[in-house]
Amino acid sequence: MTAVVHHRTIGIQGQRVFYREAGDPARPTLVLLHGFPTSSAMFRGLLADLGGEYHLIAPDHIGFGQSAAPSVADFDYSFERLTEITLGLLDALGLDRFALYVQDYGAPIGLRIASRHPDRVTAIISQSGNAYLEGFTPFWDVLFAHAKDRAANEADVRGLLEPAATRWQYEHGVPKDRLDRLNPDTWTLDQAYLDRPGSKEAQLQLFWDYQFNLDGYPAFQEYFRTHRPPVLVAWGEHDEIFGPAGARAFARDLPDAEIHLLDAGHFALETHGPEIAALIRDFLGRALG
Repeated sequence: MTAVVHHRTIGIQGQRVFYREAGDPARPTLVLLHGFPTSSAMFRGLLADLGGEYHLIAPDHIGFGQSAAPSVADFDYSFERLTEITLGLLDALGLDRFALYVQDYGAPIGLRIASRHPDRVTAIISQSGNAYLEGFTPFWDVLFAHAKDRAANEADVRGLLEPAATRWQYEHGVPKDRLDRLNPDTWTLDQAYLDRPGSKEAQLQLFWDYQFNLDGYPAFQEYFRTHRPPVLVAWGEHDEIFGPAGARAFARDLPDAEIHLLDAGHFALETHGPEIAALIRDFLGRALG
């Protein structure tokens, strides 16, 4: 049975936060944290698919989707600040215990929450949600150059905010027989949000700030070793942004991690949604008892 998805807005620390919700709040909660350049819209299928068995919450980060998009002069676009907002949302909704699904930008946000509040996190699902240096591919060369010298490299990283790059994020690594599963609305919608006034400046700030996420990796990995959360990795094997070595690296600190490399790219949910939903259903059924 397909679950009803509700679309809601709440004020958190002076910012408007949009989120999607499905399922009965009495059931175990799964929080879905999206990546760049998308929004909670990436979880539209998963919300409908799993909402009959779980309570799902999928927020848009500030500057993304339907959440507030203040200017860089009015908001600190950093992953620390996005984490504060996300945690504020979970607190406002009264969610004391939850599993996390992290993808791309969702990983440094979700793993900050998990490592700082391990008692609240029941399980973690990572879909190209990096936590190890091994996951970085040559795609990141220009971004790390930008982190060292913003002025000299801004023109190059601005190219990552243009339509061809947005579409490439969806199409690369997808097998030919699954290309027709890609919905063009995905990259069209993402680009429309990127093209809003002030949006690209906000994204450039987050590009620059990403370097500080790596400083958190030792704490994330120590959290894995110490608390041994149940972890499912469902990762596109052909992802050219976060490579499959980043998926395999979880086994170093979490020998019981369930690692699945799918015949997919960065946005594996778009081409392998039913397969990922089945993996989650099986995993959470065991992990949450």
